[in-house]
Formats: sequence, structure tokens, C-alpha cells
Amino acid sequence: MNNSPIAADGVDALAVANRLRPALLRIHRYLREEAHDLGVTSTQASLLGAIQRAGGIGLGELAFQEHMSAPTLVGHVDKLQALGLLERSRSDPNDRRRVALTLTPAGEGVLKTLRERRTAWLTARLETLPPDALAAVEAAIEPLSQLVRRNA
Repeated sequence: MNNSPIAADGVDALAVANRLRPALLRIHRYLREEAHDLGVTSTQASLLGAIQRAGGIGLGELAFQEHMSAPTLVGHVDKLQALGLLERSRSDPNDRRRVALTLTPAGEGVLKTLRERRTAWLTARLETLPPDALAAVEAAIEPLSQLVRRNA
């Protein structure tokens, strides 16, 4: 017996999830390769993006935001700093423990190049779709974004 929730229009959420998951994983795998080609992991690329969006963010804030343990985050930050992609600085003269993270020009460049490559990869594939399929993908963006916002 299938206990999957079925929407009023007869769409089975479990069936959709089982079809969507592998497609998203394959897309993620391809996009992740673009980061590796630039010498960073996809996790490190995600951290660079988060630091860019919240310049001066502290280690604790970033760990919480990225759902990462502090020791794991520090390992990634150490590697990104060694690559010259980010800088640590003491941002609060009243709290010497607080370290702010900012991207270096090289970090900004890697992030810009990565976004351009990922966008180009997606664009090339989207351009192969028939117009109705492309419109369906475009229509799915907001509902998919809602799923992520709910679990952030």
C-alpha cells in the first residue's frame, strides 16, 4: 500500500521526489566539476559565495549559516586562505576573538569565473530544450526555491 501524500490534483509527492532527486543530483555533479576545475571543492565554492554575500561574516555565523561544524569550517577556511582566496581580520576592537572573513580579489575572481562557467553549462543545456520544456523549467524555479527556503 502506498502511503505517499497525493495532492488534490492527483500528483504523488513521493513519485515526484523519486524522479526529481536523481536529476538534481546529476545536475549538482556536473556543476560541482566546474568548481574542481578551478582548484576548489564545491563546499569551498559555496563558502566563497556565502562570504561574498555577507562580507565580514564571522566564523561562528558562517558555520551556523552553512550547517557546518566549526572544526570542519576552519579546515575549509584555512585552505581557502592558503590559496589566497580569502582573508581573516580582527573586525571588533572590543572582541579580539571575532574574526571577520572577506574575499580577496583572487577569491572574487574565482567566484566570478565559477558562476560564469556554471551559467554557461546550464545555458547550453537549456537551449537544447523545446520551448514548452524550457517554460516548464522556468515555472519550476520558484517552487523549488520555496523548498530550499523552508529548510534553510
